[in-house]
Amino acid sequence: MIRKCSLVVVLLASSVMADEGMWTFEALPAKKMEAAYGFVPDAKWLERARLASLQFNGLCSASFVSPNGLMMTNHHCVEACVASLGQTKKTNFVEKPFMAKTGAAETVCPDTEVQQLLSTEDVTTRVQAATKGLAPEKFHDGLKAINNQLEKACVGADEATIACEVTSMYHGGQYLLFRFKRYTDIRMVFAPELAIASFGGDPDNFVFPRYNIDASFLRAYENGKPASTPVYFGFRTDGAKPGDEIFVTGHPGGTDRLLTVAQLEYQVRVTLPRRLEEFAYGRGMLHELSRSGARGKEVAELPLSGLENGIKVMRGERDALLEPRLLESKRKDEAALRQAIAKDPVLSKEIGDPWSEISATLAKDQVLRVRREAVAIRSELFMMGVTLVRAPAQRALPEGERFPEFSDRALPSLGRSLAAPTPFFPELEERAIAHGLSRMREVLGADDPLVKAVLGRRAPETIAKEAVKNSKLSDPKARKALWEGGQAAIDASKDPIIVLAKSLDAEQRRVRKLNEVEVQGPLSRASERVAKAYFAVHKNDTYPDATFTLRLSYGSVRGWVKADGSTVSPVTFGAGLFERETGEDPYKLPASWMAAKSKLDPTTPFNFVTDNDIVGGNSGSPMIDKDGRVVGLAFDGNRESIGGSYWFDEKVNRCVGVHSAAIIEALRVVYGMGALADELTKPL
Repeated sequence: MIRKCSLVVVLLASSVMADEGMWTFEALPAKKMEAAYGFVPDAKWLERARLASLQFNGLCSASFVSPNGLMMTNHHCVEACVASLGQTKKTNFVEKPFMAKTGAAETVCPDTEVQQLLSTEDVTTRVQAATKGLAPEKFHDGLKAINNQLEKACVGADEATIACEVTSMYHGGQYLLFRFKRYTDIRMVFAPELAIASFGGDPDNFVFPRYNIDASFLRAYENGKPASTPVYFGFRTDGAKPGDEIFVTGHPGGTDRLLTVAQLEYQVRVTLPRRLEEFAYGRGMLHELSRSGARGKEVAELPLSGLENGIKVMRGERDALLEPRLLESKRKDEAALRQAIAKDPVLSKEIGDPWSEISATLAKDQVLRVRREAVAIRSELFMMGVTLVRAPAQRALPEGERFPEFSDRALPSLGRSLAAPTPFFPELEERAIAHGLSRMREVLGADDPLVKAVLGRRAPETIAKEAVKNSKLSDPKARKALWEGGQAAIDASKDPIIVLAKSLDAEQRRVRKLNEVEVQGPLSRASERVAKAYFAVHKNDTYPDATFTLRLSYGSVRGWVKADGSTVSPVTFGAGLFERETGEDPYKLPASWMAAKSKLDPTTPFNFVTDNDIVGGNSGSPMIDKDGRVVGLAFDGNRESIGGSYWFDEKVNRCVGVHSAAIIEALRVVYGMGALADELTKPL
């Protein structure tokens, strides 16, 4: 409690911290950067950073680190590929490293796409003109229609290599059209063992000091050959030192720093508790599975790691919002904004009272979401079935009337995903489907017509077991046949997963549309006017909330002082890794590291922290110096940073990175990947 209170006191003392912000490249705080570091990136620097920074598979950040398509990201960002390659090669790449020492050994990661930002266009005027005057319940459809129109025109005839996306910034105050180059032939080059990639496991998650090599390397290919990527970040072998200025380029997934008080209260009262409950069930299910034997442990290991991380994040966010003084500060800021708008009769009339509209809409959402969540089944195999069931009708609609996942822009990726050799684990799928059906019956009641129609007189566990056992959808050939066969193939299918998906499809689509019309549309319309009020008063002097779009954060290598007065040094060294090793999970090092112990330099910097402002989605972000050289790889934050969804405190919030020197030494000494290390360190 002492730590939380002191953190909030700092927050209240200054609403804009020196190094706060996930800034768009178009609106950097030049004066603040000049004052802090005596350096402001010029247009050439920013272009290089933009072209070398990547979105990785809609999950993480990444970067080009050689002129031959070599990419760097976190190990935890490629876990799906690692699992898939393990299935096809009959090797457990969770316990063993994946090492391609020749180009021929570099192996395709199924269903993986990387995007490089080519350009950004402000389309706010066009979007707002197309939605002006629309009733709240019509706003969502109007917004979707204009976005589809802009995206389609942007892609043109190049959908195989180009992707475009309109993204709302400042919760509707601005709309930007992003144009990306797509790389869809992505091949694994190197991934270490999970035991060193996440050394310390959940106990060390969001903790520092740390000792992890959470790094992996892949390569983008074009026309069967390594892609030519002349713009990239080179490696600085000595890496970051205490006090060095650090720039993080990446794609922070989402923050809620500009939400209204009502929206923040709704998160802590409704959204976070519901999500925590669902994640807690999943964790219990996976723990049970992991104790069932060697196979269960292998199946559960990676998803359990993800759930543990998610639970820790949500608890940290909940704790942040439960601190009274944080919301009190937000209430004061919101009241001041509303008072300023009220003093201008013209602006007041134009903006109205979107804050009350948001509150009323959230009250409606709390009622509607009960059924919406009750009919959702979180099984990967089931969701494949849902996609196949919906695809024929969706593809037949005009693009503006489709769900976003079936837009012309999304269809190529969707088809590729369905045809990919995705590994499915029957043990997981059975439990997920059974839980979903049981929860539906519990929430809606045994007498609900939908429950009766779906379950009949059978138990959820029986339905789930029979559906997974008898389904052919785990075979990509079967999925491809249904995808290409259209409505006739779906109508004729007796696959039990397809049958189950059909039985729920109409209700799922109904509640989804209801949410769009009665919740999402009104919220978007009201949020746009809140943003307009904010701009009118603050003159657009801050960064937008994170939206998984490219941002730049600036900071420096430095530790912090804990609430108890102890100081955390900003860098750990190789010797500390072996001091922490116990021989038992989660502090058990792989055999490769134990064998190399005598050859490793104990003074090599391992992990380090900076005061850069990052959140989830920044995983895999390159940490570069002012010359654009890689000095580290972001992979985590400290405990204090978990509340970064709602605020940033440069005194205690820290980004945790893998030091570039540790990466190079691991490749050369532990794994014998000298050629890869040479490629990374080749002079620019």
